[in-house]
Amino acid sequence: MLLLSGPNLSGNEWKYVKDCLDTGWVSSVGSYVNAFEEAVAQQAGRRYAVATASGTTALHLSLLLAGVRADDYVILPNITFVASANSVRYLGADPLLVDVDEHNWQMDLDLLEEHLAKATERRDDGLYHKADGRRIAAIMPVHVLGHMGDMPRLMHLAKAYGLPVIEDATEAMGTTFAQAEGEKHSGSYGLLGCFSFNGNKIITCGGGGMIVTDDEELAHRAKHLSTQAKADPLAYFHDEVGYNYRLVNVSAAIGLAQMEQLPKFVERKREIAGFYRDALAGVGDIAFQEVVEGCRPNWWLFTIKTDRQAELLQRLNAAKMQSRPLWVPMNRLPMYAHLPYVQRNDRSAYIHERCLSIPCSTDISDTDLERVAKCIREGF
Repeated sequence: MLLLSGPNLSGNEWKYVKDCLDTGWVSSVGSYVNAFEEAVAQQAGRRYAVATASGTTALHLSLLLAGVRADDYVILPNITFVASANSVRYLGADPLLVDVDEHNWQMDLDLLEEHLAKATERRDDGLYHKADGRRIAAIMPVHVLGHMGDMPRLMHLAKAYGLPVIEDATEAMGTTFAQAEGEKHSGSYGLLGCFSFNGNKIITCGGGGMIVTDDEELAHRAKHLSTQAKADPLAYFHDEVGYNYRLVNVSAAIGLAQMEQLPKFVERKREIAGFYRDALAGVGDIAFQEVVEGCRPNWWLFTIKTDRQAELLQRLNAAKMQSRPLWVPMNRLPMYAHLPYVQRNDRSAYIHERCLSIPCSTDISDTDLERVAKCIREGF
């Protein structure tokens, strides 16, 4: 089976894990956790990084740190992996869903700007949704499939309406955006940014996540909460409700080895995207995710759009070429179907019903890439 996006463990992973085992540092305390945090902070262009057990736990803690409370709304794109919405619900808040752009599949900023102007009102203690009087506490842009939307514009909107930005960069390690003042990395825009190191991400710890920020106080509080809010180095005194969210040293050792290979992984993902775009251009009705001007995506999952999605999905998987449809839009899931959904012609549904992610592991061979492209071409 050609994996959709499998791990590439071709560096120092064995060496670093063996060091953990040889020295006995296998839990959440150890030199590799610190080194991994420093590597990710440097990559993201941020002052601090705090390692967590998963991307979801990173999102949950970040929303908590940003002041999201029960009964609040957090603005979220309607197309994302469910963890983005679930992390909002963990705090008793709800996603306020916004449809996506039909070309780049990121949150539609025209819709967002229109909704903020017409459907919200400023009060002394924040921004409120007129329809039901609930506070809007934050915006969570999601860098869908390793791309970014127009982040300078989104940050301008967020500032205008006094909303903190929690950047869901879980899919976008290595993605950058060119601005007048220089290139900015994914995770470097918001008050806090979050990465995931799940097994299918561009780099992996098997699982794991990371919070990045320039705010020293928030970084310290994130580490405190992720370690059960233990307030004394010796005594088991905990000063608030905390979480067992800390990444362990063995996983961080794998992550550090993966970070050493990130540049070549990103380069390979971009080569794969270039190959597929050339090999499938003009084939049937196939279209590709468009790149926002200024963005250099990591092309985490290469995804095509076609009316023949279901047929190609079956064809590729039958040929042992692991492929997957795009996530079901959040407004179509039973636990989120009742929530406000800002949309125009429900483009999320249109994209979901036509999008298909195809094999693009960083260690896939050129021969196998051609096999996948040939299988798709023969389906038309």
